[in-house]
Amino acid sequence: MSKDLPQQNPSEEVDLGQLFKLIGNAFDRFFKFIGSILNGLFLAFVWVVFFLKKHFIKFVIAGIVGVALGILFEKTSEPVYKSYITVKQNYNTGENLYNAISYYNDLVRQGDISTLEGVLDIKQDALSSIIDLEIESIISENQKIQAYDSYIKTLDSTVAATVTYESFLKNDKDYNHRYQQITIKAKERNSFSAVFNNIIENINSNPYFKRVQEKDIKALNEQAAAINRSLIKSDTLLSVYQKAIIKAAENNNNSQARITIDNKDTGSSTKEFELYSKDLELREKLVEIERNIADKQHIIEITSSKQDSGSMDNSKEIFGEPMGLKSYYALILLTLTFLVLIGLEFIKFLGRYKDKI
Repeated sequence: MSKDLPQQNPSEEVDLGQLFKLIGNAFDRFFKFIGSILNGLFLAFVWVVFFLKKHFIKFVIAGIVGVALGILFEKTSEPVYKSYITVKQNYNTGENLYNAISYYNDLVRQGDISTLEGVLDIKQDALSSIIDLEIESIISENQKIQAYDSYIKTLDSTVAATVTYESFLKNDKDYNHRYQQITIKAKERNSFSAVFNNIIENINSNPYFKRVQEKDIKALNEQAAAINRSLIKSDTLLSVYQKAIIKAAENNNNSQARITIDNKDTGSSTKEFELYSKDLELREKLVEIERNIADKQHIIEITSSKQDSGSMDNSKEIFGEPMGLKSYYALILLTLTFLVLIGLEFIKFLGRYKDKI
């Protein structure tokens, strides 16, 4: 009977043993690799702690000097006044608006106030103190997500699957957003409401946008007129239905005619109810069209004006974030101190191997 039992192949045992050994070695090397990374990070952390401890006094002095410089510049430098407005674009004027602001800014930086005076139709006295013009979109993170969701819904499902939120933001242009903020920085506290108004008026008077505006308003007025005609016919027909029902009710002693307005009864709604529902839909659409007509009256419009006479703003920006002068110069000096000390430590490190080269 023992001769009939299957014999174990020695080569298979060897192959399995080698396989498990390879797998074990792979895991061992992997965990050693992870351990070396963690050990390196820990040593780097310890080195940074001792580095900061060693040069703590130097960093404190650098921070104090930075704050002192900030206070000094606040007292001695010329004040900068900041004025800004928020505008709403009812048409695709963003690229044109951004190009216009860039052009005005170039004229200011070149000191060509006479050309700027002619473009904005404002006296030089009101323009000579301007040192910078800026524009940026106003949009929250939630609004970006909503814009992405709306964009995805317009695409084919196959194409939509390839568009990520990050790629959408990368290709999204700031000037496409409906709300924009225009900022003027000046050396004097002046009212720049006339400057803001003329910047907007230059966009509103653009011949191309005016032609598009006329076409849109004409089309909307025609839609509104068509709906009004439909409502007149609907009211007339509804009146006829009501008279017919009242007459039928009188002939049948009020037992045969019944109006189902709230649609709670079982069975189909009456023709009068269907006509009434259609009438409501038309009126809602008419309100929407009238709102669109009101929006289209302005190609671009000012929605809010804050500190149009200017408020003092001597802040600096780092990575797009505004900072006060004291914090700004303290951070700059701390960073420079850190880089210099790191550089000296690196030179010392190289010096240890000078004799070995």
